[in-house]
Amino acid sequence: MTTTLITGANRGLGKETARQLIALGHIVYVGARDESNGPAAAEELGARFVRLDVTDDASVAAAIARIDADGGLDVLVNNAGIAKLGLNGPEALEVFDTNAVSVVRVTEAALPLLRRSANPVVVNVSSALGSFAANHDPARPASKVAAIVYGASKAAVSMLTVQYARAVPEVKFNAVEPGYTNTGLGGVDNSHGRPVEVSARTVVRVATIGPDGPTGTFQEDDAELGW
Repeated sequence: MTTTLITGANRGLGKETARQLIALGHIVYVGARDESNGPAAAEELGARFVRLDVTDDASVAAAIARIDADGGLDVLVNNAGIAKLGLNGPEALEVFDTNAVSVVRVTEAALPLLRRSANPVVVNVSSALGSFAANHDPARPASKVAAIVYGASKAAVSMLTVQYARAVPEVKFNAVEPGYTNTGLGGVDNSHGRPVEVSARTVVRVATIGPDGPTGTFQEDDAELGW
């Protein structure tokens, strides 16, 4: 049985990823800082709820300790993220802490458990808005969107993926561009994005790679995306 932790999994992409992985037989921990709707989401999905604020070291440590006590971890999906448009220090720090620093915070806490797995996998949810290739391709929507802080934070997620894949070869690290999706990210109207069920498939595909699967790649739908 494969055990998976998904951060920010009480709604949107994280919740749908949990749903699809559970359908494939995974034991899934829904990580969420909201203790009002987090447990309800886990119950609806048939998952396990664990309180997890990715911006708080003590919360991360407690969540990983709980999972360790329950038996261990095979797959980590660093999905939690925020998008804010304010171009100021406090909001920029909040976006980077949630989107990028949290990848380090959660991954470092989870690595001792992942190293005990027969097939350890980490999936970092990134974005084409953080891809230099997509930002410089006139055919890509990312080349026409100004996402200064959010895009920079996702570029950091991508580089963290590359560096972790190099530094920790016994664990497979890959980044994912899930696509522009109809979720509540950023508190704006994303209703013209594609269904979350479609976007979650890429996350699920990369989360379920075998021991011979890739590492250090950026995946989009069924192909690789340029960094």
